[in-house]
This record gives sequence, structure tokens and C-alpha cells, in this order.
Amino acid sequence: MSRRYYHLPPLTTLGAFETAARHLSFKDAAQELSVTPGAVSHQIKALEGELGTLLFRRKHRGVELTEDGESLYESLASSFAKISQCLKNLQERSSGNRVTVGSTSAVATLWLSPALVRFWRAHPEVDVNQSIQDEQSLNTPEIDLYIRYGRGADPHMTQTELFRDHLAPVTSPEAAERLGGCKLAELAQQRLIHLESSNKNWTTWHEWFQRMGYDGPISSGIRVNNYAVALQVAQDGAGLALGWLRLIRPLMTAGQLASIAPHMISAPNRFYLAGRPDEELSEAALSLKSWIMQELENPTDELS
Repeated sequence: MSRRYYHLPPLTTLGAFETAARHLSFKDAAQELSVTPGAVSHQIKALEGELGTLLFRRKHRGVELTEDGESLYESLASSFAKISQCLKNLQERSSGNRVTVGSTSAVATLWLSPALVRFWRAHPEVDVNQSIQDEQSLNTPEIDLYIRYGRGADPHMTQTELFRDHLAPVTSPEAAERLGGCKLAELAQQRLIHLESSNKNWTTWHEWFQRMGYDGPISSGIRVNNYAVALQVAQDGAGLALGWLRLIRPLMTAGQLASIAPHMISAPNRFYLAGRPDEELSEAALSLKSWIMQELENPTDELS
């Protein structure tokens, strides 16, 4: 008689498989699990041996799920999410009404943090934690909701559209007035502030100029790896940053930044509120999600 009541393989092998399937990488799974890639590979081979089927196709530059692997991953991801939510609900009984919302540092600084101040005033009974993750990931179990740019690939996530931003060159008001109405070719030769980020979703200067219909040379300018730094340099009039106009609205309203008219495009992607299905969210998470949607329907100066 089997000693496993539910006739399951060892949970360590299931956990290793779910992590590798979620990342589609043994290396990234090993990093999350604090083991070696070889240990992850060993666990998955053991699981494949017990099930009698291949779960991954090993390729030269990575792995992909087989049909059986896809089926198992969908089942495990859903089950682990329910277990995680159950544990979270149990913890909330002792830790209070709490929700964790994630975003990139730029979204947190320019939009989310000021908005949460208003949420706290309206819902003082809810404790809101913020998690800054510039990789736009919802893989961390403690994050209930994540504000991301562009749709995510995880089919298990509910993704609610928030808004589409607009992109325009921004700098100090004095420099913006001087450059107002200039040709794209002239604009391209100004000192551009290039943002270097591991997140490839964000529009670059090269992509912006191409969408504006200009394919000539552009200035190499200066490079930074933080959007707040890019905006500070632009405020000082030392270069042009690519402005996400809705996010930086408070800085423009305060006269710290100005856009260079008439050059502007709609952002290629929209912003989304990503999270697990509503039935898996806590009351605190549902309360914050509903409030964010209402906030966008009735925008304040910070969000308009």
C-alpha cells in the first residue's frame, strides 16, 4: 500500500517543476529555490521518471514545456495559488487587514505612492504594503496586485486595463520653450537622456523617433539606469528625457518639467492592474482594486 495518501510524487519534485515551468529556466528556478541548476534538473528527471513522460523539451538555449508539462503546470499553479491564498487568509486573522501591491520604482514614485495616501485616508482599516520590482513580476506570493506596463504572459493572472499614457520629450520649462516647434532632426541632436533598463517593455528614444516617422541619426547623449535620475537631469535643463506624461503630471503641474510641443505619441502598450482572480483575493486586496478603478474614473490632479 502506498504511503502517500493522495498518491502524489514528493512535493519537492513538484515544487521544483512548478518553479522551473514558471520561469522556463532551470537556472532561474535554482536561484529562486536557493539550490543549484543541477539539483533542479535532478528533481525534474525524477518526476519525469515517476510519471513516465517528458515534461520539458531541452533546447540549446533553454527549455520549453511539453503538452504534458503544460497540463501539469496549469494544475499545479492553480493549486499552489489556492494554498497560498488559504495560508494568507489564516495569517491575516492574526496580522490584520493587509494587502501588498507591487510596481516599478517609476510607477511607485510618480503615481502609486501619492494615490495610496488617499486610499489610506479613505480606508484606515486596511494596511497596504508596497513592493518595488522593476522586473514587473508577480511571481512573489506575497504580492496581491501589480501595476505593470503591457500585458503579462501568465494566463492565470487577471489583467484589468487601467490607462494608456502618452510619450513626449520633456525638459526644464525654459529649455522646452526654446525648443518648441523645432524639427525632429534638430530634436534628435539635443542631449538625450537614455534610460538603460533590464525591462525591455519601456519605449526607448530610438523607438520613439521611429514611431514619429524619423529614422535619421540621434544623439548618444547620456545614459542612466533610473527614471527618477533621468527626470532630475531633465528638470535641471541638462538634457531631454522621454516623458510618460500621465505619470509625470504632478511635476509638470508644479512647473518642474515641460514637454516640447508638438512632438507626442501614444504609448505602444497600456498600463494594467494584474493579479489573481477576484475569488482568490482577500477582502483588503479587493477593496484596493475597486478603489484604484474608481480613482481612475474620477481622476485627481495626480492621475489626470
